[in-house]
Amino acid sequence: MIRLFTLSSFVALFTASLLHAQDMPLSDVLIDGEGWQLVSEGHKFTEGPAVDAAGNFYFVDVPSDTIFKHDVESGKTSTFVQGAGKCSGLMFGPDGRLYASQNANRKVIAIDAKGTIEVIAEELGANDLVVDSKGGIYSTDPKEHQVWYVAPGGEKRVVAKDIETPNGIILWGDQSTLVVADTRGKHLWAFRVEADGSLTQRSPIYTCRLPLGETASGADGMTVDSQGRLYVATALGVQMFDSQCRISGVILKPQQAFLSNVVFAGKDLDVMFVTTADKVYRRKTKATGLRYTSKK
Repeated sequence: MIRLFTLSSFVALFTASLLHAQDMPLSDVLIDGEGWQLVSEGHKFTEGPAVDAAGNFYFVDVPSDTIFKHDVESGKTSTFVQGAGKCSGLMFGPDGRLYASQNANRKVIAIDAKGTIEVIAEELGANDLVVDSKGGIYSTDPKEHQVWYVAPGGEKRVVAKDIETPNGIILWGDQSTLVVADTRGKHLWAFRVEADGSLTQRSPIYTCRLPLGETASGADGMTVDSQGRLYVATALGVQMFDSQCRISGVILKPQQAFLSNVVFAGKDLDVMFVTTADKVYRRKTKATGLRYTSKK
């Protein structure tokens, strides 16, 4: 049985440290005169944005089985790894390696700076993933409507079930809460993270805006910033929620194509990058992202 909690009870339990933020409009994040700028094009389906400790930006073109690196200092984009198993989700871990989900192969792998690949876990759903500060990995399994957890030692288990289409996945900055996007629904599901990696107190505390006449948000990849705001790629654009889980507004898409993911990168983590179909875009913001690569 799934136990649901109200928005007020969940926020009271898990956002006490963020109560100073009473109003967070889009104007607190967007810069006047700053729009989307093209980073890379000519791809087939871009996904899995990730950022390393230096703020460099990585993404994958799934059909071509290529992971790219965008150097934020030079502005150049180059191939990082070719033939990594058509990964869909990417994120750097506390050990400095790039973790990736091979959805078709049902594997989670890790890639070091030289491009050497190590299989971390097999026979699990791995559409998108997030790595915590201890090296634990959560991955979404849309086919089986569930979420997996891979402990730092490699043991895996299902920690959440009965989500229609779990897709994007992210941790809050203090890593006490995990959020899972349901692509075919209107809610983002939040869970409390227990000491052993288990997920409890499931609650639909984020409610996305929907396209006119639709019942699905198209929610996919997510990120959070240093002020507790959450950003999710949806059919309408990048929807932003404040630290109280209230919708603040929608940042329009750079092109009328599927928007798959969003992340903050750059030296100061103040540049928003999005992956959208055949292209990748960026825009400077007033917000700053979080570094998940540090051990806690």
